[in-house]
Amino acid sequence: MRTPAQDTEGLVVGTDGSSSSLAALRWSAAMGRRLHTKVDVVHAWTPTARHCVHYALIANRPTAGEERRRAGRLLDASVAWLLEHEPEADIRSVLAEGPAVPVLLRCVERAELLVLGRGPRREPGLSALGPVARECARRARCPVVTVPCVVAAPHPAEDGGAHRDIPTTTPT
Repeated sequence: MRTPAQDTEGLVVGTDGSSSSLAALRWSAAMGRRLHTKVDVVHAWTPTARHCVHYALIANRPTAGEERRRAGRLLDASVAWLLEHEPEADIRSVLAEGPAVPVLLRCVERAELLVLGRGPRREPGLSALGPVARECARRARCPVVTVPCVVAAPHPAEDGGAHRDIPTTTPT
């Protein structure tokens, strides 16, 4: 796995294990093929132990190493799912500790495009973009594409590997 500070070019796609991020992965792979460029699949994670109240049982708190391994498994499952559907995809995995927005912004400093998933719009009048996508769209130095999730599908790490195809818009 690479670190976000290394020579990032091409496309960057953020993944958090959601159905919308899987749709963004698939779209990115198709666009990367059309542009003849690689795709960096980025998963940002933050240790949660520091957010636990001081009186929480220590035995119930995951260690930073356990959380990093869990984040790595989520990233690996997302990449495996993508390669099952897009075996020719030219991708690299990036696992980075830190909040999603700063991590993604570091990864796209030299990228052509940032791709993020977009969930369904739940309430009229609310933004269709979540907080990460909104902040990245506002601050990224490259164009940001949000890919809608057409249908809900469980993440491969959550359903034991049985999953449905996620129909997405393919780049034209």
